[in-house]
Amino acid sequence: MENRSLVTIANHSKERILYLLEMAREFEKKPNRHLLDEKIVATLFFEPSTRTRLSFETAANRLGAKVIGFTDPKVTSSSKGETLKDTIMMVSNYADIIVMRHYLEGAARYASEIAPVPIVNAGDGANQHPSQTMLDLYSIYKTQGTLENLNIYLVGDLKYGRTVHSLLMAMRHFNPTFHFVAPDELKMPEEYKLYCKEHNIKYVEHTAFNEKIINEADILYMTRVQKERFSDLMEYEKVKNVYILKNDMLNNARDNMKILHPLPRVNEIEYEVDTNPHAYYIQQAQNGLYAREAIICDVLGLSMDEIINDPTIIK
Repeated sequence: MENRSLVTIANHSKERILYLLEMAREFEKKPNRHLLDEKIVATLFFEPSTRTRLSFETAANRLGAKVIGFTDPKVTSSSKGETLKDTIMMVSNYADIIVMRHYLEGAARYASEIAPVPIVNAGDGANQHPSQTMLDLYSIYKTQGTLENLNIYLVGDLKYGRTVHSLLMAMRHFNPTFHFVAPDELKMPEEYKLYCKEHNIKYVEHTAFNEKIINEADILYMTRVQKERFSDLMEYEKVKNVYILKNDMLNNARDNMKILHPLPRVNEIEYEVDTNPHAYYIQQAQNGLYAREAIICDVLGLSMDEIINDPTIIK
């Protein structure tokens, strides 16, 4: 049987990505349906989450599915020593699809190889976050009218930031120019810079973050410095507030420029920026609902025709 799991965005073709974005647009038009009335979605979150978990669960509910799962592994048998394999195999007995976030890199890949039901990777350590990438791409497409030939500035924690790793891979089809803005301690890992070279993706590295640096941006993608990824808290304290976006830095920004952030934020975007017309991170999070409706349906094998001609749409 075909494995329709979504573990990484790296294997998606340009056509596949555009297909999923078109499906997300259909769900934005009409998000409420009874399309999955007979389905059960399991959400297994071994790490904390607000937006990813709630938007997946909301997506499932708006499509008519039932949701089971947990948000704290301490209340599950994993706290008694149950292995990830056994957890996945047991939950597969109860659900048609498993959405999983895990602290170990590669956990989603492993789960997809053993589970009899499809797995959606909701983030595995510092590795990948493909569903976030789909909502990022949808947000970029909605605000720019294209994914082609854009200047995309990735700012902050590029070492541990799984969202920027996934976005970089997904954009390989669209001739971007990336600007990596990070301190030396958090710069983009060599493996991803090598990926850029192998796929002819242009990139420039910066350590400075100021108005002049970001004036040419189409997309300014801010990220949080992730305290939970640091084994040495002294290292975290050195870099936690290294880049802070302020309103006056946006005075000469391009008219089309939008600020994205996978959230949560700590101090990296001042609250006064929220009302700036360039700010888009709240709408970006809302787009996660439509992107994740598309992901759930696609992974379960529903086609675009079934989405467009769905007789269960709630008016």
